Amino acid sequence: MQELPVVVLGAGPVGLAAAANLVARGIPVKLYEAGDSVGANIRDWGHVRLFSPWEYNIDPASRALLERAGWQEPDAQAYPTGHEFVERYLAPLAATSQLAPAIEFGSRVTAIGRRGIDKVVSRDRALHPFQLTIRDRGGSTRRRLARAVIDASGAWTTPNPIGASGIPADGEEGLADRIAYGIPDVLGRDRDAYAGRTILVLGAGHSAANVLLDLVDLSEQDGATRAIWATRGRDLSRVFGGGADDRLAARGDLGQRLRRLVESGRIALMSGFAVAGIREEDGRLHLDGETAGGGHMIGPVDRVIACTGQRPDLSLTRELRVELDPWLEGARELGPMIDPNLHSCGSVPPHGHRELSHPEPGFYTAGIKSYGRAPTFLMLTGYEQVRSIAAALAGDMKAADDVKLVLPETGVCKAPAAGGGCCGPVLAEGEDCCAEPTVVKAEAQTGCCGPAKAPDSAPTSSCCGKAA
Repeated sequence: MQELPVVVLGAGPVGLAAAANLVARGIPVKLYEAGDSVGANIRDWGHVRLFSPWEYNIDPASRALLERAGWQEPDAQAYPTGHEFVERYLAPLAATSQLAPAIEFGSRVTAIGRRGIDKVVSRDRALHPFQLTIRDRGGSTRRRLARAVIDASGAWTTPNPIGASGIPADGEEGLADRIAYGIPDVLGRDRDAYAGRTILVLGAGHSAANVLLDLVDLSEQDGATRAIWATRGRDLSRVFGGGADDRLAARGDLGQRLRRLVESGRIALMSGFAVAGIREEDGRLHLDGETAGGGHMIGPVDRVIACTGQRPDLSLTRELRVELDPWLEGARELGPMIDPNLHSCGSVPPHGHRELSHPEPGFYTAGIKSYGRAPTFLMLTGYEQVRSIAAALAGDMKAADDVKLVLPETGVCKAPAAGGGCCGPVLAEGEDCCAEPTVVKAEAQTGCCGPAKAPDSAPTSSCCGKAA
């Protein structure tokens, strides 16, 4: 077993960070990436500028590998686009002599189990290596063994449907060619599909904010493009943000720009609209749904952009004993810490290998996939997750349990609910759940509104915040 590699799924920022941390500890690693290049999912929204500067986007173990290869670190205070993030950081990292031999592109892991036993067998599970089924570009499959698996494959390719019930709305599948999921490049690559048309944007996260701002820019250029915004919820404080109180200035500015456009009428907003169906009439689209006042219809529009978040692909682990939060579908131990029904401040306690493990020994969920459907993930969180996991796999439990996070605050915090603080527990007098960035340890954690602070910043579309 010890001679087998640790397998990492996904060559995004967290997957590469996992590989870098394993290499730093002398642990053999194999990384499988379904796409044809590093950062394949990020390239899909590469036109978008991150709202976190370089200083928040580089993993320490990865930096060490890059510096040994002569890499020049970008300006810590500059804000890269997705394309710049890939080309100036992820691609050089994947090309280092330590990581390049370990990465296989065009290799999609379709199933994970234990060699020789199925999910039902309890005895000596840890003595059976993991067996992965891998499908190559040409469609052929092969089997590979591993001593442990870190699933950092993300959730970008499994978007949520537009239906408010969590399943596709009536007519959604038949009109899929008129619906874009994610963040289309409306000012560049995808301009012809949106220019001069009426576009409905669904979603209340930072992905929706970026799309809406781009559509307004397109309208200023052609004088004909029109943006309509619909959200299922009525509280838009998270996307409008904390303004000047946000410790990431670009994130605060993003929300404030969007707020001004809504208030000025440049963007028509329908909040509290739960999509039930979509239909075509005379070549244009109409969306039927429910509001607090009853049934309502939005339309006609020409296209829909769904910024409604993603969900993890659970099919990979059907033959593993994986314990998930029952509604978020992320790591079960992490669920109560990130539940958006409870955490109005977006605060998340430090967490590592213990919260990301499962009843299946040696299997870990990391990165945005560990958050399931929760929308509050930042890359720095993922980097600390895999550092802790790598330390645990190396047997360095002191380092594995010494989990720290230094994260910028959003400046957004709703009033405490009756009987509890903004994230659940009652706060001590004078305690503030939107305070300055702090360094915290897991063992010192006293509650989600206590000393541990994590920003409510991840857009629904990726593992990092983005600004126009």
